[in-house]
Amino acid sequence: MSMKMFIYADNAATTKLDIGAFEAMKPYLLSEYGNASQPYSFSRKSREALKESRKIIAECINALPEEIYFTSGGTESDNWAVKGMFFSDRNKGIITSEIEHHAVLHSVKAVEKMGCDVVYLKPTTEGIITAEVVSGAITERVGLVSIMTANNEIGTIQPIKELSQLAHKTGALFHTDAVQAVGHIGIDVKDLGVDMLSASAHKFNGPKGVGFLYIKKGTSIIPYIDGGAQESSLRAGTENVALIVGMAYALQKNCQCMDANINKVRELEADFIGLLGISGNKGIIRNGGNDTLPGIVSLSFGNGDGEAMLHRLDLRGICISTGSACNSGKSTVSHVLRAIGLDEEYAKGTIRISFGKDNTKEEVRYIANEINKIVIDRG
Repeated sequence: MSMKMFIYADNAATTKLDIGAFEAMKPYLLSEYGNASQPYSFSRKSREALKESRKIIAECINALPEEIYFTSGGTESDNWAVKGMFFSDRNKGIITSEIEHHAVLHSVKAVEKMGCDVVYLKPTTEGIITAEVVSGAITERVGLVSIMTANNEIGTIQPIKELSQLAHKTGALFHTDAVQAVGHIGIDVKDLGVDMLSASAHKFNGPKGVGFLYIKKGTSIIPYIDGGAQESSLRAGTENVALIVGMAYALQKNCQCMDANINKVRELEADFIGLLGISGNKGIIRNGGNDTLPGIVSLSFGNGDGEAMLHRLDLRGICISTGSACNSGKSTVSHVLRAIGLDEEYAKGTIRISFGKDNTKEEVRYIANEINKIVIDRG
């Protein structure tokens, strides 16, 4: 293979914009630029596009259109869920986990400084937040439980349905950061029983800078951004119609093709694991347990250097990550790997490869070969 090769295997950090989503967005950037809040006929198309996008997104997660609130992305959605609940009732505490995305952890830390009681739950070594630890921590004083649907670094899928039922037994609300999961595995908010769910378009082939927060009808939450009456007066600001249209298009397409995408990505993942010969290699650990998101492969190499491996693969035209992309530039061990109790020598040698629907078997073979070469050089 030529050295001009470029392989993108960091789909958990962001995904390629779907060309159909881009085409769907174009009219609202160029000709149909009316402000959806204005009453005149020129704004009608923008208003209709917003309404249709809300309906499409709601159908994809089995929600009602009026339960979908558009935001600037997963980070804002998480901030709103956490802070909105705290400000609605400052006497209630929050339960979350040690392996949440920083958008949740830092939001929780912010309200903790304002006097909120917070409990951080420890995961198992596979990264699972069990029903036992939740029921052991929850009391009538807890107002919100926030546990992610699937971990962005190691891919572990959580038993959300079971955990939300436990939260509701004591009257707490349940929020899930589903940013990594929406568009990749089936999400049914009614079946999961969640009160709030965060999502971000750029994780499922939509544009960056747009996401949504599902808020179950009847849930009392204060506005996160004050101003105009957009989003049922809960999230002010002129709607970015083009991005919202792109998000709805991309999510609908991924949901329609979900089974085929999952099968393809699982196959690539299995090929990759087979080519690396992980099962018989005591020097390599795969993190995240048996129930992980399709395509996310977190590998830890004993006495390795994840940062050095990332750069060596980058020189070979391969994009991967050393864990969470939000941690890039910092060579400290990620909070997720610490929380699951991974040995320091393995934690420092951790990389995350995340395959998507556009990756090929040839690419998988090339990545595995290059990693094997690096590991042999090192050995």
